[in-house]
Amino acid sequence: MLIPRHDLRRPRAAVRVAAVLLALTGCAQAPDAPPMPTVASVDLQRYLGTWYEIASVPNRFQAMCVSDTQARYQRDGDDVQVLNSCRQADGSTTTAQGVAKVVAGSGNAKLRVSFFRPFYGDYWVLALADDYRWVLVGEPSRRYGWLLARTPTLSVADREAALARAQALGYARSAFVDQPHTP
Repeated sequence: MLIPRHDLRRPRAAVRVAAVLLALTGCAQAPDAPPMPTVASVDLQRYLGTWYEIASVPNRFQAMCVSDTQARYQRDGDDVQVLNSCRQADGSTTTAQGVAKVVAGSGNAKLRVSFFRPFYGDYWVLALADDYRWVLVGEPSRRYGWLLARTPTLSVADREAALARAQALGYARSAFVDQPHTP
């Protein structure tokens, strides 16, 4: 049976609308959440390289990670290439490759990251050590958050400073779960 051409357009339009709505759900901010400030600026050249996950707010896309979670950032023209990796319970390593785009006018403190184009999520630098030894990353809804460091361990003082900042920004301090690293 042949389907008239005009009937074929409806499913495509529905798929487009669904994709747009799905993308916009990532832009929504909880109604009672205050605006999320970021650092004034980030020197992307200094930010590039390897970061180790010290603690994070648990999320579904990292549920299989049990240790050794890290992110590597490399410049690629105007974009930043992202390679995330972690160790799974069976000892194997899994990776996810993505791309980040700087949000214009953000001083490089706001990026949009995608591991599955065309869908992007917010990656905002909320706090950053002066020497770039640790960073607190999150997004406006506060459902996701990461404390990253240049080394697999972070001093108690630095960890407390970062988590105090997270709490001041509206995150529950207890929401951050430590991420182990093997020697």
